[in-house]
Amino acid sequence: MTRGFMIAAPKSGSGKTTLALGLMRALRRTGLRVAAVKSGPDYIDPAFHASATGRPSFNLDTWAMTPDHIHALAGLAARDADILIAEGSMGLFDGVPAAKGQSGASADTAAALGLPVLLILDVTGQAQSAAALVLGYMQYDPRILIGGVVLNRIGSERHIRLAKTAIEQLGVRVVGALPKSDAVGLPERHLGLVQAGETSDLDARLDALADFVAAHVDLAAVQQLAAPLALYNVRSPALKPPGQRIALAQDAAFSFIYPHLVQGWRNAGAEILPFSPLADEAPDPSCDFCWLPGGYPELHAGTLSAAQNFRAGLQDFAVTRGVHGECGGYMALGRTLTDAKGQIHAMLGLLSVETSFAKRKMNLGYRAATLAADCSLGRKGDVFKGHEFHYASVSTLGQDAAFAMTQDAYGSAAVPAGSRRGHVSGSFFHLIAAA
Repeated sequence: MTRGFMIAAPKSGSGKTTLALGLMRALRRTGLRVAAVKSGPDYIDPAFHASATGRPSFNLDTWAMTPDHIHALAGLAARDADILIAEGSMGLFDGVPAAKGQSGASADTAAALGLPVLLILDVTGQAQSAAALVLGYMQYDPRILIGGVVLNRIGSERHIRLAKTAIEQLGVRVVGALPKSDAVGLPERHLGLVQAGETSDLDARLDALADFVAAHVDLAAVQQLAAPLALYNVRSPALKPPGQRIALAQDAAFSFIYPHLVQGWRNAGAEILPFSPLADEAPDPSCDFCWLPGGYPELHAGTLSAAQNFRAGLQDFAVTRGVHGECGGYMALGRTLTDAKGQIHAMLGLLSVETSFAKRKMNLGYRAATLAADCSLGRKGDVFKGHEFHYASVSTLGQDAAFAMTQDAYGSAAVPAGSRRGHVSGSFFHLIAAA
């Protein structure tokens, strides 16, 4: 039976990803079949998980997904695996106001799957006080079992001894202590880590993380804290395929699509045909739908603007078939894109929106979207759950009708979002699942 646990922390920046990737690769090197999932809407980490484990990783989101989908995706990730490692997001209990178990917090994912928590603590500037923090995490939510602790950024053997002794008096084992180090890590960009596909020498970096973690964490003790998982499989996709043959833009400019969506479409019988706009490729004309994911079109705006075959092919495609762009894909579908230097680049012009990266403003949060009209994704009134995280802004919305009416997770009034014209639609939010 597959066993599993979750790596979580009191806050972002505590070392979750370092520990998660290091453990994934280190345990895999011992001969274990290691699987991984990511709690929350971060769509970058699963690609690093896949590189570390050699298996697909999926996002699990208790705000956007039903319990059936949570279990189905965990089961899909963990199929034939010895151990499942779930990486949390933000702080363990950080979520949005929602019914119990549906807040999007990592604690809700751990509770849904029965995962003990391996808590990583940045103990910079504290010693015994770390035990008070652990005690609070043990008592805050009775659904959660703190199975073990890893100390991070420790300064000395004395530092370890003081914090470890205090914590273990609570009955929780400290299974590792990571020293301060600038020698390990992964490059970052404004949305977090640079994508796995863009990270040079990724295997070497993952091996270095594994060496670092294996040297300072008791791998056998980590395996002992994992609990048996009771997982089951549900075949229905989180989002129905928008076509039978789906052309999917896939390169450095368009890479942010949730892995569970693509896998769900395949499981439902759809065929995925990737193409590269940066290589001036057009969608396969045999396809009946085209999807432009998010990514970094602002970093490649000049190349995209000059990609005449891509432009002509997609413009012709959109005359008779559906096209949808999310976030970066939405920007590419518009008239123009202004890059960080203020240079304006002509985009596809399939929507009248004009976007800009010249003045960065972070937009972040869950979105519930109600379709404003029938389209390839569904019928008017259908509701989808998604997430928005971008720094670009709309400089000119244009005359197109709204793609959807959206609300955040805090009860905001519904507002128009995105654009639609003919068979083309787009918005800044990334779809996670149908409500």
